Amino acid sequence: MKTSFRSGCKLPVILLLLTVYACGPSMAQTTDKPLYLDYTKPVDLRVKDLISRMTLEEKAEYLNHVGPDIPRFGIKSDKWNQCLHGVVWTRPTTMFPVSIAMAATWDPRLVYAEATAISDEARAIYNGWHQDSNFQGEKKGLIYRSPVINISRNPYWGRINECFGEDPFLTGRIGVAHVTGLQGNDPKYLKLVSTLKHYAVNNVETDRTSRSATVSERMLHEFWLPHFKDCIVEGGAQSVMASYNAINGIPNNINKMMLTDILKNKWGFKGFVVSDLGGVNTMVNGHEKGKMSYEEAVAQSINAGCDFSDKEFMQYIPIAVNKGLLTIAKLDESLSRVMRDRFLLGEFDPQERVPYSKIPVSVIGSAAHLNLALKAAQESMVLLTNKNHTLPLDKNKIKTIAVIGPHANMFTAGGYSGKPVDAVNPLQGIKNRVAPGTEIIYAAGAEITPPRKNAPAFNKEEELQKAVEAAKKADVAILYIGTTLNIEAEGKDRTSLALPGNQEELVKAVLAVNPRTIVVLMNAGPLTIPYIKENAPAILEAWWPGEQGGNAIADALFGNINPGGKMPLTVYASAEQVPSQDEYDVTRGFTYMYINGKPLFPFGHGLSYTAFSYSNLKLSAKQIKASGAVTVKVDVKNTGKLAGDEVVQLYIHDVSPSLKRPAEELRGFERITLDPGQTKTVTLAIPGSKLAFYDEKIHDFRVEPEMIEVMVGSSSADIRLKSQFRVIN
Repeated sequence: MKTSFRSGCKLPVILLLLTVYACGPSMAQTTDKPLYLDYTKPVDLRVKDLISRMTLEEKAEYLNHVGPDIPRFGIKSDKWNQCLHGVVWTRPTTMFPVSIAMAATWDPRLVYAEATAISDEARAIYNGWHQDSNFQGEKKGLIYRSPVINISRNPYWGRINECFGEDPFLTGRIGVAHVTGLQGNDPKYLKLVSTLKHYAVNNVETDRTSRSATVSERMLHEFWLPHFKDCIVEGGAQSVMASYNAINGIPNNINKMMLTDILKNKWGFKGFVVSDLGGVNTMVNGHEKGKMSYEEAVAQSINAGCDFSDKEFMQYIPIAVNKGLLTIAKLDESLSRVMRDRFLLGEFDPQERVPYSKIPVSVIGSAAHLNLALKAAQESMVLLTNKNHTLPLDKNKIKTIAVIGPHANMFTAGGYSGKPVDAVNPLQGIKNRVAPGTEIIYAAGAEITPPRKNAPAFNKEEELQKAVEAAKKADVAILYIGTTLNIEAEGKDRTSLALPGNQEELVKAVLAVNPRTIVVLMNAGPLTIPYIKENAPAILEAWWPGEQGGNAIADALFGNINPGGKMPLTVYASAEQVPSQDEYDVTRGFTYMYINGKPLFPFGHGLSYTAFSYSNLKLSAKQIKASGAVTVKVDVKNTGKLAGDEVVQLYIHDVSPSLKRPAEELRGFERITLDPGQTKTVTLAIPGSKLAFYDEKIHDFRVEPEMIEVMVGSSSADIRLKSQFRVIN
């Protein structure tokens, strides 16, 4: 006999429901929850489950980085964002110095703190619009396109403000710090996804969407890739952007050797590759114009290892699959790489389980972050020259200051900048730091041409005369000169290494009437200024130093801080020293490693208001095997009367190499702070792997048994101590 209730349910079914209910609501919810929403399960299983539920069209939509939302899975389009030196948002966020300035700090710990503050603000914005339906401001996700780690091999390159300089080792150390600060240190969740740009051999803006870099196998692995490897293998970067250019005729967007063989297979990269904006389009209408259809370009991109792109992916993936150009298995591999990171960001989990969801919106532009921006700007100041101890200025003995130059009353943010909270330009910085009652006379004096858009009409002769009159009346003149984004920027290489406009004329005119003139450079790429070096009493490199930069410059001029930054690039003595921008073999004269002749200012250069002595250089061994390491110790003493920072730099040189090797090669550094009379022992390690060169015969790195010279000093041209050790078989 059948037993039933009015509902018609059978007894075993009712008993099962009662059992589930008795176990509590969580079990009932878990029973109905799809696997991909179960945060207790491994991420890879969750990704696989979600992909299995998607249609071909939804997969294509998901791989468009500015594609539509997919509501049935609760997927919002990330739409990515930028944060090179502060979050780019519709509202103000903390703006730090540009990347080249951060590299000038030679301080990975500070860079990590900066990137941590940036990622805090990025998460706070994300939390704000997830937790408050009335939240104002642009609403984007957590995939950020930073840092730029291309090498500034080409001093004319327009994007030097975005990068970390000319040296792969320094770039690697700064880059790892930036990546780890952005992505956080939680064992389960990512704070942000950091995207390395632009992979690889990318540092020319002219014809960048159709340019092919001719690079030897050795140069590729020895100079153009080590910093990418550092940021991926050590830093754990989760995204890499394929650059517009080709390498040896193969566009990077479809370069299997670069995107799959090296990046994913050799280095074990687990994240995703994204094309640069319009990457597919640049092949169809650029590199491969007339040779490749859109569906072919999309299929070749994914098959080569490019996982994420623009609307072309959404539009042509289904066509490519239906034509047999792209398999579902390969499509799903790309999909899983992109999706895995979004699971690791916690987007499919309850927000209360994600530790970064607790970061409040109050951190955005907070006092702590503004103080950090000031510290970063202060540490980035590089004292290039200081004749007869012109600096620091004693503000209590100065009655009148002439603040002159096109940068004096202007704020230059830099590329990919957001909105500053409280931008302090150089003139305002002087006003903020001078002694009460000091008279300040301002004159622009010169124009940086081409000028900014909508700039007022500028009478060069009249303005130059105003600057001269101001300088005549002043106890000291401070000249703020340099470049802007109209001179050097994305899509715009410089055409000259000299000062643009009539700025050098201004310097000469002011020096003629006031010999107590300090020059402050505000630029990104190197400026070849031999006259100014020879004739100005002091030169301070200030870069584009972020929203607290005006205060930081004044702090350096008045001695509130002691400049301790070092140059992350070479300033060439003349344009004749620089090989063609089409020459990608750096041994032909690029960078401090292979420069022909003496530079105007060498890599690693930077003076101080105090002095440092080096002594007691010790090596842990006089010979090692290639698999070993040498520990280098050196004592550094502040022999002056002021506290200050020194960047201890360690270079190596192969004494008798079998092929052309660098005259010097950076292999270690540390920024230290010393009080007057204080001594610190700095310890730096050189692993055998950092002695290797790339051998094209075996297609890999190897270490030769040879004598290695160790050089320790204050710059690449200021070596204080040397020693040697031998590598043996």
